Amino acid sequence: MYARRSDPRRRVGLMSGGGSGHEPMHAGFVGRGGLDAAVPGRVFASPHNRQIYDASRRVAGDGGVLHVVKNYTGDRIHFGIAAERLAAEGIPVDRVLVDDDLATENDETGTGRRGTGATVIVEKLLGALADTGVDLVQLKEFGDRVVGDSRSLAVASGSHTSFATRRAAFDIAEGTLEYGIGIHGEPAQESTRSAGLEALVEQMVTALLDALPAGTDRVLVLVNGLGSTTALELGAITRIVDQLLGARGIVIDGALVGTYISALDMRGFSLTLTRSDDQREALWRHETAVPGWPPMSSFGSAEPQTPAPTVPPATDDDDPFLRSVTEVVERAHGTLTDLDQRAGDGDFGDNLVAGVRNAHRLSSSQPGLNRLARSFLDTVGGSSGPLIGLVLDAIAAETAAADPSHYAAALQRGVARGMQSVQRAGGAQPGDRTMLDALDGAGRAGTESLVDVVRGVADGAAGTARMRPRFGRASYVGERAVGSPDAGAVGIALLIALIASDLDPGVAADCGRITTEQIGPAAGA
Repeated sequence: MYARRSDPRRRVGLMSGGGSGHEPMHAGFVGRGGLDAAVPGRVFASPHNRQIYDASRRVAGDGGVLHVVKNYTGDRIHFGIAAERLAAEGIPVDRVLVDDDLATENDETGTGRRGTGATVIVEKLLGALADTGVDLVQLKEFGDRVVGDSRSLAVASGSHTSFATRRAAFDIAEGTLEYGIGIHGEPAQESTRSAGLEALVEQMVTALLDALPAGTDRVLVLVNGLGSTTALELGAITRIVDQLLGARGIVIDGALVGTYISALDMRGFSLTLTRSDDQREALWRHETAVPGWPPMSSFGSAEPQTPAPTVPPATDDDDPFLRSVTEVVERAHGTLTDLDQRAGDGDFGDNLVAGVRNAHRLSSSQPGLNRLARSFLDTVGGSSGPLIGLVLDAIAAETAAADPSHYAAALQRGVARGMQSVQRAGGAQPGDRTMLDALDGAGRAGTESLVDVVRGVADGAAGTARMRPRFGRASYVGERAVGSPDAGAVGIALLIALIASDLDPGVAADCGRITTEQIGPAAGA
């Protein structure tokens, strides 16, 4: 979505984006005084780098373009790739990374805090400042300061409904709350007994104030519903927040109450406090004409855009490899979705199915594995799709030129190359409980046969069940993820077993047995 018009003084395009399901963020903040463009992904999945790149080129001013990026692995990857493409064309580009979630302020992981409610405040203030004609460096520095002066917390009494399973994404026991819940339905690190609204809000406000810079005496406040919280309930929460801050002598320079960053139909709310000053108060009150902010005096326009990848229906295809992959992955969809829901947002099964189905639509002049790699690289959203594409692309390159007698070594080299590409793009390492642990298993396997490589990958995937996640959204769940293997590791192990079976049909039975024994129902689907 693009803004119909912007202030003529604006020199730098301002854009953001993220998964659908958080409405009105970000599309509701497009318009005069707000964003110049918003790029949606599929539900709870990052937009694709191609969408971000196309939108950025369109809205970039003579001073370039600034991306507002929430701190999630997929968002960082896709916005980062788009930024590299823009920079290569000479378009000035920078980003403000929003990482305000107090519940994930954990130095034990490399992921960092999640980007949550402060995104709303950051985009409002940056939109107002951009209208004054400042340059890219000034916008970036201001945005970073606002992020550093902001913290958020969220709590839920009821889960959202999973798009994949059509049922509650996770269970919350009667009389308990998920304290520190994520906006994608990531189970919180702590479940707590409900002690009443006033006590809960006081606990949250106290924690947020303790995390803000010392001496904070003015704030901007966001009281945000997560999807199913009523206006009456949000009003009651706001009254308590006002009383608590007033008792501490803290002035509220501006407050926003309503649903601005949702998690589908989750029952809960979030609080965001941002340190304020004269400049921020003035920018907060700057005239804004976007649909998601009061007053709603004008709207952005839904003009032609680069569509987010979708899951097409399965199609007939005469490539036996793609037919086999599609059949197995579609049967494994439910298991992969369940594994991902335990530690993430439950979209991995959808993404894997999308990748294999989209491959059928690509030119049949290419081998099936090349089509599969291209499909994941170019059409699948989220953080997993492009990373799987990198691995498949490397395997295709190595095995295509190999003599059949050396397929095992070629597959192992391809996995190693793919692993290096994934590390460069995503930043994770073996031991972080990601697909890298499955790929790393191939390097420890023998190269006498394809079965050895498959066994190594399957062992690596199975081993993730014993690991505490240290990267990506799963890191926010902590120990609660232990006991089930990582969905991405299981998915890539399944694909590698299917590739090995295609290279040498004689080992298909052994590959199927190994993956079923090591990684369970998904492999034997």
